[in-house]
Amino acid sequence: MTYGILNQTIGIIGGGQLGKMMLLEAKKMGFYAVILDPTFHCPAHSLADEHIVASFDDEVAIRKLADRVDVITYEFEHIGVEVLKELEEEGHIIYPTPKSLAIIQNKYKQKELLKKKRIPVPDFIYVSSVEDMKEAGKLFGYPFILKSCRGGYDGKGNMVVNSPEELLFAFESLGGETEELMAEEFVPFTKEISVLACRGIDGETAVYPVGENIHQNNILIKTMVPAQISKTLTSRAMNLANRVMKVFEGVGMFCVEMFVTEDKKLLVNEVAPRPHNSGHYSIEGCVTSQFEQHIRAITGIPLGDTSLIQPTVMRNILGEELGAGEPEICGVKEALSIPGVFLHIYGKEKTSPRRKMGHITAVAKTLEEAIQKVDTAAEFIKIYPVNYK
Repeated sequence: MTYGILNQTIGIIGGGQLGKMMLLEAKKMGFYAVILDPTFHCPAHSLADEHIVASFDDEVAIRKLADRVDVITYEFEHIGVEVLKELEEEGHIIYPTPKSLAIIQNKYKQKELLKKKRIPVPDFIYVSSVEDMKEAGKLFGYPFILKSCRGGYDGKGNMVVNSPEELLFAFESLGGETEELMAEEFVPFTKEISVLACRGIDGETAVYPVGENIHQNNILIKTMVPAQISKTLTSRAMNLANRVMKVFEGVGMFCVEMFVTEDKKLLVNEVAPRPHNSGHYSIEGCVTSQFEQHIRAITGIPLGDTSLIQPTVMRNILGEELGAGEPEICGVKEALSIPGVFLHIYGKEKTSPRRKMGHITAVAKTLEEAIQKVDTAAEFIKIYPVNYK
């Protein structure tokens, strides 16, 4: 570690909950931090030393951020990569690298590179017409998945195509005339798992325990750690995540999402170049959280211990299906009366149906006990718009 390493100024593009949790760790270590986000009262605003209020595609503002900081990172991947490439060429430090971001933010290019590097992925093809979709139907059978190559999260930008009669509707629904699309085989998986992995500036790597993920309506609801899979499969998943890290040569946290198939094969679904929702369990569950690890990595501090302290379950808190508005949080006393339960509220100005507003974590001696605790707490914690009645 070099003298003065904590005197660096960190710039974060994005002031949402991931940026907020990065900042919590950065401020613990004494870093000065500047964020760029278009929302003045975004979750990370109160923790930032400076806040540049500007849109994510405002190149002038991004350059202003670059001039104020020693290293730039980001909390989501759907940002303009060209200006970041230019800044890197001019000598600015950006982690994960714009090169990694450019590939990962395009799902087709991401899968192409993974396949080229012999990383197992579902079969896929590029789609530019309904004829291409017909070809996908022949190759993969029905159903298959149609995806937007760019953007999309929590199931947005994806459609299941169940029959030839749905081809035109799916193509038009995802903007096929103007947007890049890809078709992917439908994988009859038995479990969805994810592995966090991190690389430091010096090439040091650290891999976290395997998490098992439960989704509802394409939104992550629960992550359970350790995943309820065999030791052999756990080892294979962690090794596969390490191989993916080598493919992208990135610095910082990455999350590798995988399918476990019926015949116990692992297929990489997506890679995220940042801390990830499924890694929130690490705040209470691991010696070093994913957010602390990310800050360590991008600033040149040695990586921390990724060991799981005890079984841990994370559950997302979503806005209730009662419209949008200023959030009212109910059931806090009841939830936090359960030993081993922790509450994280992100501080978003408005709630809306199924919007991620916070999460609950439960730790216990056994996974079953942690699951029971987090599910009980989730029955109490509800987030409504203030005037829902």
